[in-house]
Amino acid sequence: MSSLPHDSAQAVEVADATAVRAEDAFDVDRLCAWLGEHGFAVPGRPEVRQFSGGASNLTYLVRLPDRDLILRRPPGGHKSAGAHDMSREYRIQHALRPVFGYVPTMVGLCEDVEVIGTPFYVMERVDGHIPRQDFPPEMELSADEITTLCTRALDVLIDLHQLDPTAAELGWLSRGQGYIHRQLGGWSKRYRQAMTPDVGDFESVMAWLDENEPVDDRSCLIHNDFRFDNLVFDREHPHSPVGLLDWELATIGHPLMDLGGALAYWIEADDEPDLHEFRRQPTQVAGMLSRRQVVDYYCTRTNIGLSEREWAFYEIFGLFRTAAICQQIYYRYYHGQTTNPAFRAFGRLTVLMERRSLELIDRHR
Repeated sequence: MSSLPHDSAQAVEVADATAVRAEDAFDVDRLCAWLGEHGFAVPGRPEVRQFSGGASNLTYLVRLPDRDLILRRPPGGHKSAGAHDMSREYRIQHALRPVFGYVPTMVGLCEDVEVIGTPFYVMERVDGHIPRQDFPPEMELSADEITTLCTRALDVLIDLHQLDPTAAELGWLSRGQGYIHRQLGGWSKRYRQAMTPDVGDFESVMAWLDENEPVDDRSCLIHNDFRFDNLVFDREHPHSPVGLLDWELATIGHPLMDLGGALAYWIEADDEPDLHEFRRQPTQVAGMLSRRQVVDYYCTRTNIGLSEREWAFYEIFGLFRTAAICQQIYYRYYHGQTTNPAFRAFGRLTVLMERRSLELIDRHR
C-alpha cells in the first residue's frame, strides 16, 4: 500500500490512464512548481494522463521518475451545492489513513485556484489491480477465489462501519440525528433540480420512500460510493484488497444506506440485458455473491436482523440516489457543459433506474 519503489514507477502500466481531454487540461508547469514546494522535485516535465473511469471529480496520473502521484480536481459546469469539495475529501483521507490502512497517503491540498484553475489535492498512487467492467486479464481467479474476493471486499466495508469516527478525528462529519430523512430530502431536491425533459420525474418513487422511511437507529462512518472500481487488489494475492479510493461522498450516516448504495451498481447474471449494458463491475461472474447473499453476509457479520421488506427501502433508495447522481452528470452533458461522449448515456440509465425502482415497489406493496 506504499508508493512504488523508486526504480519501478515507470515500469508499471496503469490501466485506464489516457491522454488528457482538452477541456480538462491544466498548466502542468504550475503544478510542478507546487509539487516542488511540497518536497517533490520534478526534473523536466512529468507525464500527466487522465483516468477515463469515473464521472464526478476528475482524476489524473502524474508520473514522476521515482513514483506515481494521483491528482483530483472538480469538473467544470453545473455543480450542486456542497459537491466536489476538495478540502473535505482530502481531510477525510488524511485523518483516516493512520487508522484505516486502505486509504492512500495524502501529499497535499491546494485551494489556490491560481495554480491550475480549481482547487485540487494530490496523493500517492496505491498500486494493484482495479476491476472495472471486467476483471483485468492478469486477475485469473477461480469461482471459489472470486467468492473469497467478494467477501473480503465486503469485509473492508464492514471494517469501515465499525471504526469509531471520533477516534479518527472525524466527528465533525456528523450532523446529528436524522441522516435518512436528510438524505431523502436532499437527493429529492437534487434530482428535481437536475431533471431534463427526456427522463422520468421519479415522483412516485420519492413518495414511496417518504412513506416508508425507517427508524434512523444506527450511525457510523460510511463511504457512500463503495464499488469494485473504487477498490485496489494486491498484485501478488489478487483476491485481497489493499486500497479503497474515492472518498468524495464519505460521511457519518446509516450503514444500510451505504450498503444499499453499493448494491445499486450490482448487476447479476440473470438481470435484464438493458442493465448489463451499464454494468460497471464484474458482479455477474461465477462465484460472485448475489445481491441477496451480500445482504445476508453483511447482516450476519454485523448481527443486524433485517427482513426482506425492511431491506426494500435501502435497496430502492440506493437506486434512486444513483439515478440522481447519474442525472446530475447527464444534466451537464445535456446543457453542453461537458463534451465527454461517455456521459451521453447517463440519461438512459436514469430512466432504467426509475423502472427498476418501480418494479421493486410493486413487489413490496
